Amino acid sequence: MVRNAFYAQSGGVTAVINASACGVLETAKNYPDKIGKVLAGRNGIIGALEEDLIDTSLENPVDIHALRHTPGGAFGSCRYKLKGLDQHRAQYERLIDVFRAHDIGYFLYNGGNDSMDTALKVSQIGQQLGYPVVCVGIPKTVDNDLPITDTCPGFGSVAKYVATSIREAGYDVASMAKTSTKIFVLEVMGRHAGWITAACGLAAESAGEAPHILLFPEIPFDEEKFLVRVSETVGRHGYCCIGVSEGLLYKDGNLMAEAGGKDAFGHAQLGGVGQVIAQLVKDRTGMKYHWALADYLQRSARHLASKTDVEQAYAVGKSAVELAVADRNAVMPTIVRVSDAPYRWEIGVAELKDVANVEKKMPRAFISADGFGITEECRRYLAPLIAGEDFPPYRDGLPHYVRLQNISVGKKLPVFSI
Repeated sequence: MVRNAFYAQSGGVTAVINASACGVLETAKNYPDKIGKVLAGRNGIIGALEEDLIDTSLENPVDIHALRHTPGGAFGSCRYKLKGLDQHRAQYERLIDVFRAHDIGYFLYNGGNDSMDTALKVSQIGQQLGYPVVCVGIPKTVDNDLPITDTCPGFGSVAKYVATSIREAGYDVASMAKTSTKIFVLEVMGRHAGWITAACGLAAESAGEAPHILLFPEIPFDEEKFLVRVSETVGRHGYCCIGVSEGLLYKDGNLMAEAGGKDAFGHAQLGGVGQVIAQLVKDRTGMKYHWALADYLQRSARHLASKTDVEQAYAVGKSAVELAVADRNAVMPTIVRVSDAPYRWEIGVAELKDVANVEKKMPRAFISADGFGITEECRRYLAPLIAGEDFPPYRDGLPHYVRLQNISVGKKLPVFSI
């Protein structure tokens, strides 16, 4: 039986989430006996709730293929968490009503921890309401904190960007340290897991190279120990470069830099820990500093994407379709590492119940004994993930990306307020 598929992007986008979309859309065309159209949600799951569905069949295949090298979220994403089935059953029932109205038999949700939970709940409510939907999660998160999968598409490119950035900044600071800036702090993403901070450490291939200190959310911040290390580093090398996670904690477990307010998932808004660390050094040592916030730049830098990351992002999109047409419900394709050197990987499968709302933090064995760096074991894990270049095409000196038409299908149901 031919059914339509629904695809949506969720949460913070990445440099390669559109490569997963490309994998979905190009692979779906290989199954005309199973999949009719792929309808995309405008602005993620909100598009399904509001019945704002994009007809991807109206797009030029050349533009669809160009998604492979285009950053951002081609169909729009959102931070919107569907609550429990008991408290917000009406929203899940609305999704099933929309799926029924548009003959959608496959739900492909491209996101992180919370998104996998949503896909799992939709598979459950479909069964309860007598409208079974094959639900497949597609892994995506720059934080690299999904369990079971060896890595998460989106992370490798962020890792490549931050390692490159702190290496280049290190050369800059070293040049001026004698008479000017001696301290440079780069704040990177990572609420509870320090994977991106660890990636900064790849830039230091030999002793004395930047970064000199890494601050992880897994290691409570020890102010005095940190300041001693900063002074020792400046004394030895003339300057000190520091990579810090946005989710750095004090010893009492409180966030060092909580900006105030909550996001749609109930998470504390973070930002500014880099400035807090830099100002602390200035106040206690008097040394001049600069600090930078990688922010959206780290997750949108398609011009510096990892080839490994691009290939894996496309592969999980492709695999999601293959799992869906094989009626593998409530599952997620994973990256399985076969070997480190040479680096080899393959696609595996995880149950959504084992992925949803589970957070993978940095193993202690990946963090140096003093808590300020990465181990060789961590370096062996990280290095293949940033390997290779996959440059986008350039036009007039700038990357040339694509914007889709994103034409909606006609609505069939009453308006629904979210």
